[in-house]
Amino acid sequence: MTLPAHRFSVAPMMDWTDRHCRALHRVLSRHALLYTEMVTAPAVIHGDRERLLGFDPVEHPVALQLGGSEPEQLAEAARIGQAFGYDEINLNVGCPSDRVQSGRFGACLMREPQLVADCMAAIREAVTIPATVKCRIGVDDQDPVESLFATVDASAAAGVTTFIVHARKAWLKGLSPKENRDVPPLDYALVRRLKRERPHLTIIINGGVPDLDAAEAHLAQDEHGVALDGVMLGRAAYHEPALLGEVDRRLFGADTPDVDPFEAIVRYRPYMAARLEAGVHLPAMTRHMLGLMHGRPGARAFRRILTVESIRPDAGLEVVDQAVEAVREAEAKRDARADQAA
Repeated sequence: MTLPAHRFSVAPMMDWTDRHCRALHRVLSRHALLYTEMVTAPAVIHGDRERLLGFDPVEHPVALQLGGSEPEQLAEAARIGQAFGYDEINLNVGCPSDRVQSGRFGACLMREPQLVADCMAAIREAVTIPATVKCRIGVDDQDPVESLFATVDASAAAGVTTFIVHARKAWLKGLSPKENRDVPPLDYALVRRLKRERPHLTIIINGGVPDLDAAEAHLAQDEHGVALDGVMLGRAAYHEPALLGEVDRRLFGADTPDVDPFEAIVRYRPYMAARLEAGVHLPAMTRHMLGLMHGRPGARAFRRILTVESIRPDAGLEVVDQAVEAVREAEAKRDARADQAA
């Protein structure tokens, strides 16, 4: 049985999930669905499209997340995204940043479910690839039950079938974007209720999921015999990317071996080499690798070498080799001590 890519996905994160990050994540998991950073529809239409939208074919399956609130603009941006080869168009209805609010998109759209539906109808008419919504459960003093169901039902009436729900409100007044990732309480039960009462829809949960054990728990049936359709990880997947090396086996049932951090770097090398040849500076890629050795002996040295040595103008893959060797040496010393103790 082939499981849908939405079963596990890596969240779009501004300034983090760029094309180099996604290429790294892809060598760890063949099946996880990856997302771009949010790109506004006007930027797609009028900006440097190759810089904003360009990606490597190795990243598939990969979704383009758009921000905006003008149906015609979003439709045009979606057409451009499809032409670039993206596998899905996603509308951001969850970002709480000030600049998003001033542009009337992101989480503030939770107050305008019909506008969200109009935007999604325009996107769906413009493209043949899936069009999905990523939302919160509400904003500010909204009743989460009312706001979530209103948003989902309006877009479902426009033909949308897949919703990624960050199980927190967004407090647009009084909390920073960073605080909005942690302070509002999580309401996983409400997301499960949404799936229970709208069983025909694909419901993916997001927010505060720390690891794959928690992801598996979300995918398990509850006391009503209802299971969520997918899990999206954000910061956990970014700060400890090695966990993605177990995703294909644990969440997709693949019979291939897990990908450990050393193997991931071997697989990532050709991509890095090609980008270096194209003029990309090493830190643009190594910054996404800093958490790859999390929990291993030598992880601190690994991070230090990648951070300090990669900024040299002539830095190349020898810096990555040096960082890996630091971990190998630390592990050898640990093993030697264990042998002596035995």
